[in-house]
Amino acid sequence: MTDAQLAEWEASRDLEAELLESVRQMKRGEGTVVHSPVIAARQNSGLSQAQFAQLLGVSVRTLQGWEQGRKQPSGAARTLITLAQRNPQALRDLASA
Repeated sequence: MTDAQLAEWEASRDLEAELLESVRQMKRGEGTVVHSPVIAARQNSGLSQAQFAQLLGVSVRTLQGWEQGRKQPSGAARTLITLAQRNPQALRDLASA
């Protein structure tokens, strides 16, 4: 989409109507909830945000950013999150050591 097309589309939107329709869809149960794989990995491991963040070597705020989809983990953190998804007991063992 070109800048001109994007500007034209933005100008034609009725944000109030879009918001009201979104609320109606949620009330009808038509909304979609997207779950973060980072949240799932942490919950499967049974660790708190603080424990999980410490184990990954990041701040709780960074972990929250990943869980909320504002940021994406990279490198070793992504590998440890994959490990937590596949073998949550391994992380529980590390946390208790």
